Amino acid sequence: MSANDKTGKKPWSGRFAEPATGLVQRFTASVAFDRRLAVFDIEASLAHARMLQAAGIIGQADLAAIEKGLAQIRSEIDAGAFAWSDAYEDVHFNIERRLIELAGEPGKRLHTARSRNDQVATDLRLFLRAAIDQVAALIRSVQRALLDLADEHAETVMPGYTHLQVAQPVTFGHHLLAYFEMFARDAQRLADCRRRVNRLPLGAAALAGTSFPIDRQRVAKELGFDGVCENSIDAVSDRDFAIEFAACAALVMTHLSRFCEEIIIWANPRFGFVEIADGFSTGSSIMPQKRNPDVAELIRGKTGRVNGHLVALLTLMKGQPLAYNRDNQEDKEPLFDVVDTLTACLAVFAEMLGGIKVQREAMAAAARQGHATATDLAEYLVRKGVAFREAHEAVAQAVRFAESRNCELAELKLAELQRFSSRIAQDVYDALTLEGSLKSRSHIGGTAPVRVKAAIAKARKSLG
Repeated sequence: MSANDKTGKKPWSGRFAEPATGLVQRFTASVAFDRRLAVFDIEASLAHARMLQAAGIIGQADLAAIEKGLAQIRSEIDAGAFAWSDAYEDVHFNIERRLIELAGEPGKRLHTARSRNDQVATDLRLFLRAAIDQVAALIRSVQRALLDLADEHAETVMPGYTHLQVAQPVTFGHHLLAYFEMFARDAQRLADCRRRVNRLPLGAAALAGTSFPIDRQRVAKELGFDGVCENSIDAVSDRDFAIEFAACAALVMTHLSRFCEEIIIWANPRFGFVEIADGFSTGSSIMPQKRNPDVAELIRGKTGRVNGHLVALLTLMKGQPLAYNRDNQEDKEPLFDVVDTLTACLAVFAEMLGGIKVQREAMAAAARQGHATATDLAEYLVRKGVAFREAHEAVAQAVRFAESRNCELAELKLAELQRFSSRIAQDVYDALTLEGSLKSRSHIGGTAPVRVKAAIAKARKSLG
């Protein structure tokens, strides 16, 4: 290798009379973060080289030298012994530079019929496909943790809320299954996103394709893609797949954040519904009594981080003309951080769920406050022949009366309840109990314990 090569001579240096300044080299270098694509870059390069040989574009000896060189590079990277350099700008040129050192002339032939434009797009799709599979597995872990907790509390009564005000009794298991449904939709969205990620850009070259007789379908099959990107311009300029994944991730984080907000509220002594395990709580440097839900708070906070990356990616693409532009170097750091943040949050959340201690009595006591069975009383009157709007008005007046007596509806005497409707009889108290309220909602999707248990069984079956 020449002295110029060793000082970071670029493949395009022949076009310019002077090299880029040191400041520009540092400013444009991406190897500090895109080196994490190395394994995917090598994987795609091997598939490309084998296709070139099969098409008669390079010889068998060239392929053997390329395969041997890339194998050694992979070993060096795995061992942490690879010499990364900003002078070679990005992961692609760093690997190519080392391959030429190891393989000589065959290493220079590898870039035939491809460009960094389709190369990086391919690497990113391979990276994201693996990330989606990892996230999907973590979501299933969260769902299983939810089902385990729901199974334990299929009959545990708690107040259901709207506007954070007591609404109607539900079981804690039923409440947990609402989050199971959210994560099920997340998994479906990710699976759908994966189908659009799993298309091969390689072969588009810079933007117009190549004059060499390449076989894109062969490369797609070897790399496990479902097919190829059909338009060469779109293949290199598209980042919809990254934006779509970030949007899916933002929704997953939103669901995690909502649950974490509830855990934070429930752990407050004013509620006292749950106790977070010591391993997921922290103390105070000044207040000895504190148990802070820091893990839940951090997940809630990191949601804003992922949402911000989604906006960054959308903004990155909004003004770009076709085809590839250097702006797209800025897609990697937000995308990588979305993956890292999401996977970390899902993993710690699943473990935190497994350590939650539920305070059944506190939940039940809260459900007995706030006239949670008022709707049950209205429905009782409807079954007695009262029109719903009249029943609603009668119960509203009964609630006001109970509040004036500083008691709950169920604590009113029969004669007091009959002041608001002559249809009320002794059997009204069955409707006013928490257990009666839960049991009565036994339709599909209802909170009756029997339905909750059936829903849990169905959910477990859906996970396989």
